[in-house]
Amino acid sequence: MGAEWELGAEAGGSLLLCAALLAAGCALGLRLGRGRGVADRGALIWLCYDALVHFALEGPFVYLSLVGNVANSDGLIASLWKEYGKADARWVYFDPTIVSVEILTVALDGSLALFLIYAIVKEKHYRHFLQITLCVCELYGCWMTFLPEWLTRSPNLNTSNWLYCWVYLVFFNGVWVLIPGLLLWQSWVELKKMHQKETSSVKKFQ
Repeated sequence: MGAEWELGAEAGGSLLLCAALLAAGCALGLRLGRGRGVADRGALIWLCYDALVHFALEGPFVYLSLVGNVANSDGLIASLWKEYGKADARWVYFDPTIVSVEILTVALDGSLALFLIYAIVKEKHYRHFLQITLCVCELYGCWMTFLPEWLTRSPNLNTSNWLYCWVYLVFFNGVWVLIPGLLLWQSWVELKKMHQKETSSVKKFQ
């Protein structure tokens, strides 16, 4: 097997940390979703993982960026972002667009994820309002992360390695497009059902 297919210690450690957060998100989501349908259990798993990533990984990134930069920092989280920075150099050195998006992501998206978990578990009437808001914010974050870079012909992106291209850039960012898109569709379907039910009830009593 060629060297381009080998995982280094830094990459392996970063992937293990992400896997640990996913496992924690699954455990929390399944516990909170006991007795609920598959769709809600899946949503809760995602939301728990989403909140953990925003607060445990992106929160420290924002802090490191505001007090200096990732390149000059030490520790487990700094090592993870240095590894990701091999695919997207903007995360290693202070990039105002990335840091601005991440401040909003941590503060707003992380909080919305927690409120949405509560709304699902407690079956609150505002569940789908929060779900739509969070999903739009997540999609906007992905848009602002990559569109400015693509418009300048991606000078900071490294796609020469399968790990950097397909795992770090495509997979890890793609899930924040795919799953919010699916949750938006779920909200659309549920709101449509509510509207049809209300319309049928009104017609019945006319």
